[in-house]
Amino acid sequence: MTLLNEDYQLTVQEVLGRPFFQHAHIAAGRNGLHRTVRWVHIIEVIQFEELLQGGEMILTTGAAFKSDTALFMTYLNQLVTNNVSCLCIEMGHYLTAIPEPWIAAAEACQLPLIIFPQAVRFIDITQDIHAHIINQHHKALQDLEKISREFHRMTLSSQGVGHVLGLLQSSTKAQVIYVPTDGQPRFVPQTGSREMKEWLDVVSGRLPDGGNSRHAGAPAVFDWEGQTVIVHPVGAMGKTWAHIVLILARKPQEYEYLILDSASLSIAQDLLRKRYMEERKLYSQTLWVDDLLHLRIRDEEQIKVLIGSSFKQLNELPYYVILIEFESKAGEDHPALPSDGVESAGIHLSLAARSVFEQHTFHPLLTLKNNRLVVVAFDKAPKRPAKERLQHVLASLQLLKAEEEMELTIGVGQSNRSFLQAHQSYQEALQAISLAPTLQSKVLFYDELGVYQLLFHIADKQLLQSFVRTYLGPILDHDRLKGSELLRTLKVYLDSDGSKQIAAQQLFIVRQSLYYRLEKIEELLGADYMLPEKRLALQVGIRAYQLLHPETKL
Repeated sequence: MTLLNEDYQLTVQEVLGRPFFQHAHIAAGRNGLHRTVRWVHIIEVIQFEELLQGGEMILTTGAAFKSDTALFMTYLNQLVTNNVSCLCIEMGHYLTAIPEPWIAAAEACQLPLIIFPQAVRFIDITQDIHAHIINQHHKALQDLEKISREFHRMTLSSQGVGHVLGLLQSSTKAQVIYVPTDGQPRFVPQTGSREMKEWLDVVSGRLPDGGNSRHAGAPAVFDWEGQTVIVHPVGAMGKTWAHIVLILARKPQEYEYLILDSASLSIAQDLLRKRYMEERKLYSQTLWVDDLLHLRIRDEEQIKVLIGSSFKQLNELPYYVILIEFESKAGEDHPALPSDGVESAGIHLSLAARSVFEQHTFHPLLTLKNNRLVVVAFDKAPKRPAKERLQHVLASLQLLKAEEEMELTIGVGQSNRSFLQAHQSYQEALQAISLAPTLQSKVLFYDELGVYQLLFHIADKQLLQSFVRTYLGPILDHDRLKGSELLRTLKVYLDSDGSKQIAAQQLFIVRQSLYYRLEKIEELLGADYMLPEKRLALQVGIRAYQLLHPETKL
């Protein structure tokens, strides 16, 4: 296949070989002839900094500075500051010769100074060079598209990392180094052991956190002994799995970055496919976790057989049971997951969850049932605050899946030890997640549920209903008959510790409206409703009402 043309960049030296420059000569700055010409610009004014972006060939008749050395220096300084490629001056109406101080100044900053000894048509020069640049860029884009398609074909045919690295090297003519986080580095082409060690020493110091950090996406670029080194991360789902290092003897251009990005994506997809298959295998090996959580396994000996040598260590570690419910974001643009896609989405979530939990020193056992992923997360660093790390894990997962238009609702049971206690922590996670609609929260820790922990254990719902009617009956009847919001007002007022200012702000009403509602509440409940015992009963009654009517938003 056609590989990327390295000659798509036009240098000043190459421009001098164009037909319209056959009579031109170089007055200064021969050391800058390697500079790239990105565009041609005619400038006949003395102030023009905002017109330049860098890499331009500047054409002028000298009208802006004529024979004034001070003005020429102002003009030249702006060119140097904006990193233009070269300056071309036409001799004629404004200038008949270039003063020595001008030549010395251009030589000092290694800016090529090109002189046309007689009049030339600037329009012919711009059309010629612009056409050449555009044609070369078009050809480079065609080559880039062919290379990208080849990377894509390799991904679909599972040809592996080696083939991708080979194509990357042949396309860029650079030294390629592949540094996985859990394997041996590869060099393409292969080089001597001494040189390999030297480069690995150079690169290893540039890998963030030993190459095991969150996948950042953007490459790092630095110079080393006259060569440009690009370090590009490879990964997905919040984790970097490897780095691709490109060592170029020239300054990299946009095309090199695009090719490197395509190679990185191809390798990431290949690694993701392999990890997906590994996750399916692990998932099939931990189906027994569901039996444990539902008390279908009650014998430690049976668990030992299922887990093997790691049983003793895990059985002594504290753990949390986390229940993660997943679904596509609601709406026409985000249809619900089809039934045949739930398992696939769940395994992808499992793969991401395993990665993130391990990053925060948890050992996860995962099981999937319908649209719920259950994680038994053993804390391998119990001396460090576990809850803070768990919060980071769950926030990372929500962020990752939000990018995929997926919503997660999460319930977390209390810390426990011993496999045989997992059922209890699982029930707590279930209870926590059941309150998500009521409390309008996407992450709920059982140990933060307060009085709900007691209410969950009241199996007699008629008893709860009776308690609610005893303390809140008049308020509920008034809201039902009048369409008022006294129950919500009472909840916010009590939760605000009786502060009328805070309650009015949270209810988005003016003080006078709040006063009217509070007078009505006092009329219905009695003037003593803010006394400690009755106030506590009212707050418990409101929580019990929310538990019985989770669809009601208060």
